[in-house]
Amino acid sequence: MTLAGLDAAETPVGVVHLARARRNVERAAAYCRRHGIGWRPHVKTHKSLEMARLQIECGAVGLTVATPHEAEVMASATDDILLAHPPAHPSKIARLCALPAAADVKVGLDSREVLQPLCKAGAATGRTFGILVEFDAGAGRTGVVEVEDAIRLAEAADSLPGGRFDGLMFYPGIRVPRSEQPEALARLTDRLHTFLGALDQAGHPARIVSGGSTPTMWDSHLVPGLTEVRPGTCIYNDRDIVGMGAAAPDDIAYSVLATVISVAVPGQAVVDAGSKAISRELLGSGAPGLGVLLDRPDVTIRAVNEEHGMLDLARTDWRPSVGDRVRILPNHVCVSVNLQDHLWGFEREGGPLRRIALEARGRSARA
Repeated sequence: MTLAGLDAAETPVGVVHLARARRNVERAAAYCRRHGIGWRPHVKTHKSLEMARLQIECGAVGLTVATPHEAEVMASATDDILLAHPPAHPSKIARLCALPAAADVKVGLDSREVLQPLCKAGAATGRTFGILVEFDAGAGRTGVVEVEDAIRLAEAADSLPGGRFDGLMFYPGIRVPRSEQPEALARLTDRLHTFLGALDQAGHPARIVSGGSTPTMWDSHLVPGLTEVRPGTCIYNDRDIVGMGAAAPDDIAYSVLATVISVAVPGQAVVDAGSKAISRELLGSGAPGLGVLLDRPDVTIRAVNEEHGMLDLARTDWRPSVGDRVRILPNHVCVSVNLQDHLWGFEREGGPLRRIALEARGRSARA
């Protein structure tokens, strides 16, 4: 389905500059090739088979997913999938076991409570899951803290039918300007090598070392031993990523098209994109607003309700009228995409729109 242009689209809706997205994908793939690192992008950002296939075509070694539904959808784009989220419920494990037999499914985890039922179910269905033991690299989210725990999980993965220890996984959790990243990455490298050395000594060398995120994407080569990275946001980028210096403003490929619905209150305008279109995430840098206008960065989204977004006009002489169209750059693109039913894509500004399906959105099993 196509539309004549942005004026024909009903708002609020996410729109993608496809030429920019393609350029971002090609840049990421080229960087990884140049440094001998595998690129396994996380699909949580785009949720789209079309975008996943573009990433695979440009050189991605496989895909990273967070949910069984994403795995089910993306199995038609690649046979190399990493679930980077522990499947701590029997129904999730059952869905992983039901993936196509040709798929090499890897799972990141940090506990025997997930490992044992996963391997048991795999053995019962004739599947062997590759296991990436996650360690906490400083994010304080998931991952074992002690080296001994990583060794025990690696030993269990190699001894249990249905399991195979493949290596380590980590999330850097580094959210500082790029100029400050080398020091933080050096500390991460020291911690990583402590785990790798201990696993080698215990007889369980890590074939895969999976890390990386969009904020640290372009300095991944500073982490010796890293074999692949999983950045997802870099396909579209957002205000947050630009603020950390990991992308330039013209690398942003995603915005939310909205319509001005009220100018009744002095000093503000209200658009039809609220928390159900752009979310309420604030920037870690402390910069104001929940987003800015694409062509007027001095206009921020001051606040949102479910269906209302309040534009702060205090720093601009622009005075919109009801019915005007604006494009919002959200702070965090991944959340915004997940709030859409579909996206509209265009190759050039002012050009026709093409519908982009979000097949991996939601959590339901495929019909």
